[in-house]
Amino acid sequence: MRFMELKQVITPFQLDILKEIGNIGAGNAATALSVLVGKNIDMKVPSVKIVTFDEMLEMAGGHDTIVTAVFLRVEGDASGSMFFILPIEQATKYVQRLTGDSIFSFDNPPYSEMGLSAMQELGNILSGSYLSSLSDFTGLALHPSVPSISIDMAGAIISYGLIELSHSQDYAIVIDTALNDENTNSDCVNGHFFLLPDPESFSVIFNTLGVDMND
Repeated sequence: MRFMELKQVITPFQLDILKEIGNIGAGNAATALSVLVGKNIDMKVPSVKIVTFDEMLEMAGGHDTIVTAVFLRVEGDASGSMFFILPIEQATKYVQRLTGDSIFSFDNPPYSEMGLSAMQELGNILSGSYLSSLSDFTGLALHPSVPSISIDMAGAIISYGLIELSHSQDYAIVIDTALNDENTNSDCVNGHFFLLPDPESFSVIFNTLGVDMND
């Protein structure tokens, strides 16, 4: 099923279900992060969309924009790839909050092991929380791999996850993510969580939401 066909069969109600699944996952992730940093962390999912790969790249900042990305594979009943992509300045802000290191920056390699570990832990917490929420709702068994960290051009990072997908589908699920330290008035950290199910897995996920993907 191509992108335009998919847009015709997925209803706003089903996207709202995905958003609610995302918000449940975000709530669980916020709880885990709050314990980790010793502060109240609020996390919300403002929207969930189905986008083309070109739109996905645009949302990540454009082909040549340097970003920080957490990448992992999903195994189980609906395999696929996941990215959590943050602009450099947003990733820096997150690591500074988590580690208390105000001079850390992803603009200045080499990066400290503590900073990279903080980003990896964010990937662990987010992916585990989102996949657990999706699994609980759909009944699918979903398991994340150990996440890897990349600081590179958005086009190069995303292309890595599209090699097997681009021949048979042209869309992904994007979960907007906003993190905010409730004890400060500073701007929240905004990123995009991209779920790219393998071709057969997209049908598995949406069939559980009542979308007939077999037409």
